[in-house]
Amino acid sequence: MTIYNVSQSITDKVKDAKPGEIIFPGDLLEFGSPEAIHTAFFRLVGTKQLIRLAKGIYLKPKIDPELGPLKPSLEDLAKAIAKRDKVVIRPTGAYALNRLGLSIQVPTRVVFLTSGNPKSIKVGRHKIVFQKTTPKQLAVEQKNIFLAIQALIALKDQGEDSVVMRRLTEILAREKLTDIRDAAKISPQRVARILYRIANNIENDNRN
Repeated sequence: MTIYNVSQSITDKVKDAKPGEIIFPGDLLEFGSPEAIHTAFFRLVGTKQLIRLAKGIYLKPKIDPELGPLKPSLEDLAKAIAKRDKVVIRPTGAYALNRLGLSIQVPTRVVFLTSGNPKSIKVGRHKIVFQKTTPKQLAVEQKNIFLAIQALIALKDQGEDSVVMRRLTEILAREKLTDIRDAAKISPQRVARILYRIANNIENDNRN
């Protein structure tokens, strides 16, 4: 296939993509060599048909009449990468605190636990970090319970603060008590103790 044909094939592929879709050049190797694909993507960025988000990661822009091109959140980008790599990821640390409303600080370094290989990706002034972990740490499937565990790990001794406890109780009240207690069984001891307290508080509130 000639360079022109490679470029045309990729241009057609981009035209078929939905606005806001994240596109990886590595997924299009069927159309030609990495060099030819790189050239095609470079040209599409030049004509503003694509936006380069990071090395090897591009976006077909979705245009807002007032805001202009809308870029995906770091979490949406991380999910797209995880889907491509066929791995499981879960937010942790400062990002988990922000997601639960326990911190107003939006971290510039967002860490996700992953079942895949560890790596970091620079996105403008931000960085997405994939930190390899064990299957046990990813075993909790309920999003809010997992976030609560990660928040408590990040908070350390501050996890038993009354404001934190009240907020987590409010969030976890929507979950099944059995799920909270099952998650406690595979959590670090300090976190497990807090989760059991929260489950007991919710159970008592439900009785009253």
